[in-house]
Amino acid sequence: MTMRTANHKSLLVLVFILASWITFAVIQNSTKLRTVLKLPFSLHHWNFIMKTHPEPPPNPIVSPTETELRIKRIMEKLDQLIPPRPFTNVSSTTSATHSRATLLSPRDTYCRGDRLDVLLEMRDHLGRRKEYGGDFLRARMSSPALKAGASGKVTDFNNGTYLVSFTLFWEGQVSLSVLLIHPSEGVSALWRARNQGYDRVIFTGQFNRGTSQVNTDCALVLNSSAELCEYLDTRDQEAFYCMKPTNVPCAALTHMHSKNKDVSYLSKQERSLFERSNVGVEMMAKFDAITVSKCNSEKTVPVKRQCKFGMASTIPSGHVWKDTWNPVSCSLAAIEMKECLRGKFIYLLGDSTIRQWMEYFKSRINTLKSVDLHESGKFQKQLAVDLNENINIQWQKHSYPLVGSLTYSVKEIEYIAQVIDRIGGEKNTIIVISLGQHFRPFPIDVFIRRALNIHDAVQRLLLRSPETVIIIKAENIREMNVDVERFSDIHGYIQYLALKDIFQDLNVGIIDAWDITIAYGTNNVHPPQSVVGNQINILLNFIC
Repeated sequence: MTMRTANHKSLLVLVFILASWITFAVIQNSTKLRTVLKLPFSLHHWNFIMKTHPEPPPNPIVSPTETELRIKRIMEKLDQLIPPRPFTNVSSTTSATHSRATLLSPRDTYCRGDRLDVLLEMRDHLGRRKEYGGDFLRARMSSPALKAGASGKVTDFNNGTYLVSFTLFWEGQVSLSVLLIHPSEGVSALWRARNQGYDRVIFTGQFNRGTSQVNTDCALVLNSSAELCEYLDTRDQEAFYCMKPTNVPCAALTHMHSKNKDVSYLSKQERSLFERSNVGVEMMAKFDAITVSKCNSEKTVPVKRQCKFGMASTIPSGHVWKDTWNPVSCSLAAIEMKECLRGKFIYLLGDSTIRQWMEYFKSRINTLKSVDLHESGKFQKQLAVDLNENINIQWQKHSYPLVGSLTYSVKEIEYIAQVIDRIGGEKNTIIVISLGQHFRPFPIDVFIRRALNIHDAVQRLLLRSPETVIIIKAENIREMNVDVERFSDIHGYIQYLALKDIFQDLNVGIIDAWDITIAYGTNNVHPPQSVVGNQINILLNFIC
């Protein structure tokens, strides 16, 4: 009996030791054990405005380190395009009035279809030749009476000389223009200043506290020792912060607005380069209009194919004639909008320049009915449907940063990548993305990270639904007399180059609104309806 009891106790000790060892092994190797047994991981949560989004289907998740390396590579490319150009005196910067423009091989009459070249030799305010490039120039030809215009192609030889090439698309009197938007020294200063700080714009967040509200400062980056609310997209590593109100939870954030902060990263001498009289100075004011004739009446004009999705773009990408956009490499058909959109689900994602498309659709299709989504403010989500024709069009703002003095709701704000991940997609699903204007006041890495995350979401969508149509609408040019340090078109142009580089490996269509708005000469972030209509006509040709 004693021997049996001893054996029993020994067995219990062995069982206890074995159980303890198994428990320890499970704790130490839980990841390996789950892999072996194929046990499900807990659901991934977006820690963002306290919303929970289920994890998308299994796809390779890009590590934060890899994303940082991609951002770094793009930043290095841009840094090479915009090297530092320090100066000790404004007199050593590029001067439009002292620089020389020479018409190469001038003639009394030019023929339609010819190329006309202008050589620019840049000089400083003391008349000395510049020895490096990097000036921000805008070339345009126009015939106001014909409502015609086109951009010119600028080639920088990086030695102070430039070749500006114009394709003479139409007959008649044609005026040539080359604007020095910013000298190379100004471009360098703006690039350096842009990447120095996140605080040119102050955001104010409104939190609900019972029947009252409390406001606090918010930003993409907040340098504060106080307690913060962090609204983080944990997968894509995009974050927004607010000072946490006392005794109010972070989830109570409901509204936002912003204003410019009285801060500059430019020196007094650098700021003098951006006085209104120094921005967009004409370099060809002394040149008369040229005459363009048809010349060879027997020459057959080649018939161009209708514009289709995926066609390569050119520089310039087209011209305006009689207020109508005409691409270089293809022809745009006049497509009946309602017929084209039958059975289509269109997502317009981004800023107010793509919201203009929403407004245009509603004004042109009288059977589209707006659906009240019980939001308010300029940035409220919009939905319009035609039940008989099965047309569904919606506009949704992109996430922070959203710059504007008007208060807008952030109760349902989400990143474009998150929206795309929720879309099933198929051949009748069209997604148009436009972003850029609201990113100009912030360091370029914010825009690059956002564009890369959208790129990856589009890539995931095209893997599961390759017939989905994805369109990227580039930025519009905007007013020259706006706050240059925050909103200059040089910021938009840099983003335009980055966006094209990021999306070049995907099967997406590009609507080159940058070139189109230069051709129209709008200089308005929200161009007229006729320009918006011509942008939309490109979309219709892509999808119908």
